[in-house]
Amino acid sequence: MTNVVIVQARMTSTRLPGKVLEEVAGRTVLWHVLTRCAAIPGIDIVCCAVPEGPEQEPVAREAEACGATVARGSEHDVLDRYYTAARDLGADIIMRVTSDCPLIDPGLCGEVLAAVAGDVSVDYAANNFVHRYPHGLDCEAFTWTAMERDWKEAREPYDREHVTPWLRRAPEISRVSLEGPSEDLGKLRWTLDYPEDLEFCRALFPLLGDGIPSWTETLKVCEENKHLQELNAMRLQR
Repeated sequence: MTNVVIVQARMTSTRLPGKVLEEVAGRTVLWHVLTRCAAIPGIDIVCCAVPEGPEQEPVAREAEACGATVARGSEHDVLDRYYTAARDLGADIIMRVTSDCPLIDPGLCGEVLAAVAGDVSVDYAANNFVHRYPHGLDCEAFTWTAMERDWKEAREPYDREHVTPWLRRAPEISRVSLEGPSEDLGKLRWTLDYPEDLEFCRALFPLLGDGIPSWTETLKVCEENKHLQELNAMRLQR
């Protein structure tokens, strides 16, 4: 069985263009994401799925430098980009992570992955049906069979752009939800959409030390440094 984590990334983000190549603690945002994804228990291949086009090549080069496999596809039909990458890599289970999550937690991702890999009756699992983890820890896992059905049956532009909405609502898909500790935690922003989020990440990462701390250790650092969350608190979650 081949488990593949696919990270979608592009240069042309509308709110913060080029954000995945911004520097945080001496490394690019994309490096942090891909390095953490490589540490997810049970993952065999890390793939960075980028849009086609010369303007996207800096992202592809950075992903390759990080040791990830690079797949190219449609910029706007992200579902097709995922499907093609998963097919070409022979994926049995696909995990989806977005490149605006430099604090993605390998252990938490591993729990979501195990919910699918450990139960043949489960098609799809996620930790964000109810937002009870800080936003930026979001991940999903689904079987190749579910991915193929999604690709064939999802037709709305929103479904194609966001990859998994069809899987989250189709009555024939068996789903598991991993719910976090509290709704208050779900209001925290650990993601990267705006300049204020980048300021937050640049202030936080030097306090995390070496290695990859768990999300609970990161939370402890945030609680001990109350000013951190004030840096991007004005940005309401979309």
